[in-house]
Amino acid sequence: MSEELNEIQVDDTEKQIVETEAERTRDQPAFVPRVDIYETEEAITVVADMPGVSRESLEIDLREGVLTLTGKVETLPEDYRELQREYRIGGYLRKFNISDKIDADGITATLKDGVLTLALPKAEEARP
Repeated sequence: MSEELNEIQVDDTEKQIVETEAERTRDQPAFVPRVDIYETEEAITVVADMPGVSRESLEIDLREGVLTLTGKVETLPEDYRELQREYRIGGYLRKFNISDKIDADGITATLKDGVLTLALPKAEEARP
């Protein structure tokens, strides 16, 4: 039994900060959201964890073959007194190179409970 416990691995869930030379307009760190990507014959689905991001602060941009996901997380109110912090506040930024075989006009997005789900439908010529 103890040998089985030694084989269990726990993934590191520390947030990864975006390392970029671009200028920042906010005095907050930007984190890389963790994603899962799935493919079917009809579409590619991207599922991104973006806790604390509201629909109003979410930006999805597809330009020149680059899909950019940006989400702003609000800071705590000024009258809060921090007792302990295990969760770092900051925005999210993630970029993907997207094939021209994606139907850009058919992309749909849903954001629920901090999880963004993007459906990127394949263009007709890319479907089997």
